[in-house]
Amino acid sequence: MNLAFDEAKATQTAAAFLRLAGGRLQPLALLKLLYQADREALRRWGLPITTDRYASMQFGPVTSRIHGFIKASSGPGARPTFWSRHIGQRGPDTVSLTGDPGDSEMSRAENRLIAEIFGGEATHCVYPEWKDPGVATSTPIEVSEILAALHASEDEASHTASAIAAQRAARGLAI
Repeated sequence: MNLAFDEAKATQTAAAFLRLAGGRLQPLALLKLLYQADREALRRWGLPITTDRYASMQFGPVTSRIHGFIKASSGPGARPTFWSRHIGQRGPDTVSLTGDPGDSEMSRAENRLIAEIFGGEATHCVYPEWKDPGVATSTPIEVSEILAALHASEDEASHTASAIAAQRAARGLAI
């Protein structure tokens, strides 16, 4: 169960958190906020906001493609992307908003959820779907594992799988 990744929407979601934080956050804090928002969106609506994949890393679950964007933006010769035109890394400890990606891909409900997550204190939660990757740098977290941890019924999980398949078909993108 994977979504077709939408870099613009992922960037706009990250930018929404960065705006709420005054334009900058620590990379791990941003990744955890994004994961928490996607997890809650899955619980509420059956679809995540960022359309990213997820991974268990040493310090908790993260959005994995966005993690890659953050790492790539700090390296020399990073290739230009929608993400890199709007979000950059300032040293190892700060991700900053460098341009306005807009919010055309975001719904009002998603923006309200982002504000709710940002205003909460739950960025240090331990989620049941997170597994310590041990010596590996990360291990994947499947959407089905998140849904199981959220105690989604079989019908809800099936509906989510159908919604994700419809989203993929509508975009016509390969994973």
